[in-house]
Amino acid sequence: MQIIKDKQIINDNWSYVADDAELKNGDISVSLARWKKDKQQLLQSNGKVGVRIGPADAVEDISADLKDIQLIELDFPAFADGRIFSHAWLLRGRYNYQGEIRATGHFMPDQVFYLSRVGVNAFSLEKTEDLPVALSTLNDFTVNYQKSIR
Repeated sequence: MQIIKDKQIINDNWSYVADDAELKNGDISVSLARWKKDKQQLLQSNGKVGVRIGPADAVEDISADLKDIQLIELDFPAFADGRIFSHAWLLRGRYNYQGEIRATGHFMPDQVFYLSRVGVNAFSLEKTEDLPVALSTLNDFTVNYQKSIR
C-alpha cells in the first residue's frame, strides 16, 4: 500500500490492529480505546506505535502521551465530518505534536490541501489510483488568507 507523506508518494509500513485482534510486531496503530487499555504493553513492543482517533474522540485524552506516539491517524468515517480538521489543528497548535499526522478513511482528494493547512502531513486514500491527483492538490493555491499551522 502507498500513501502520501511530506508531499511524496511512499510505501506505507504501518498496519492498523483492530481492538479484537492480537497485537503484532512492527509499526502498528491502534484505536484510542485500545491505547488506553494496552498502553504499557504497546510501549514495550519492538516497533513504533500509533493511535487512531475518530471525530468523537478527545485529543486531550492522549495529550500527555504524545511523546510516546509516532503516528496519529485521524479517521474520517464520512467526508462531511469536519471535527477531524479541529483535531489536527489541536495536535499541532495546542500540543505541539511533531510526529506524523495521517488522514485516513473517507475523505476526498480535494480536501488534502485544507488538511495540510491544519497540520496533516500524510494521507492514506481509499483508492491508490487517487494518490497522484491528491498530491497535485497540495499545490492548488499559491495565495492564502491566513497562515498555515505548519
